Amino acid sequence: MIFLDLFLGFLRVGCFAFGGAYGAIPLIRDVVLSHGWLTEETLAYMIAVSESTPGPIMVNLATYVGSSQGGLPGAVLATLAVVLPSFLVILLVTVLLKTALKNQYVQAALRGVKPCMVGIVLATGVYMAAGGCLPGPEGAGLDVRAALITGVLLAVLAGGKWAGKRAVSPIALIVLSALLGILVYGI
Repeated sequence: MIFLDLFLGFLRVGCFAFGGAYGAIPLIRDVVLSHGWLTEETLAYMIAVSESTPGPIMVNLATYVGSSQGGLPGAVLATLAVVLPSFLVILLVTVLLKTALKNQYVQAALRGVKPCMVGIVLATGVYMAAGGCLPGPEGAGLDVRAALITGVLLAVLAGGKWAGKRAVSPIALIVLSALLGILVYGI
């Protein structure tokens, strides 16, 4: 039963994950929390790990959850399920690409989906930042260290855009956040 649940849960994520990995995080969150496969805290940690390891976040999360719930067969099934819709769509798009992109309805649909994805990614970022810095259900209070790291990262990001011609590299932000985590939490 777990294998069918893993396959169908991550197939649903793969089918409706428009906007890339960050747009998929709310879908993944819904699937893993509704099945009780991960806690909210573990999911937040795994998102961070998945983001800082090579490969797409969706695939990394699906592989981890599948492995934790069903071993190697679970990892294979969850990973296959999350990539299968994209694989099939890419095959279809390569066949129909020239005519489909010229279609006014396809262009209108893509323009309509774009603001939705921006909103979902922004809401996910705000939700994760708030969840990492503000009190959880335990009511422990503001995590000053997490808020400090978040503030420094936001300042670096904003300062980089203001002072430079290029945006700050995501790799630099990931390395900086890891170093800040070691300094703030390790000491």
